[in-house]
Amino acid sequence: MTNFTINTKSVSFDGDENTPLLWVIRDALNMTGTKFGCGIGQCGACTVHIDGRARRSCITPVSTVDGQTITTIEGLAAPDGELHPVQQAWLEHDVPQCGYCQAGQIMATVDFLKRYPKPSDEDIDNNMTNICRCGTYVRIRKAIHRAAELNAPGEDS
Repeated sequence: MTNFTINTKSVSFDGDENTPLLWVIRDALNMTGTKFGCGIGQCGACTVHIDGRARRSCITPVSTVDGQTITTIEGLAAPDGELHPVQQAWLEHDVPQCGYCQAGQIMATVDFLKRYPKPSDEDIDNNMTNICRCGTYVRIRKAIHRAAELNAPGEDS
């Protein structure tokens, strides 16, 4: 039995401990915001936070998250519905085209901005490894810069 917290809710999974976390999230917990992309941890569509760090859930066995805290795209906004600054920036810059990869892109960006609160274009290019098949990278970069502004305490946005 694997016990963990997901989006502030305690859950248990009593299945194959080698089941990828992605399939527990989608199939057992019925949260479909986290997407299956490649299945080998390359594209990032399945990105979630595990104890605050971005991880690819398609290659993370559920047994490895026992006792940990997971946040999915469904849990990123505040309980009152206020969007996370990254979600707000994504909307302001109309980032999604098909939208399939965007939950993973957003989750990766939230973690990235913790490490690079005022990122340069080079920081973004060297650290954001999620793939967007539609190629909205220019809008993604603009949204990341905007999210950094929105995250900056005491600065007008």
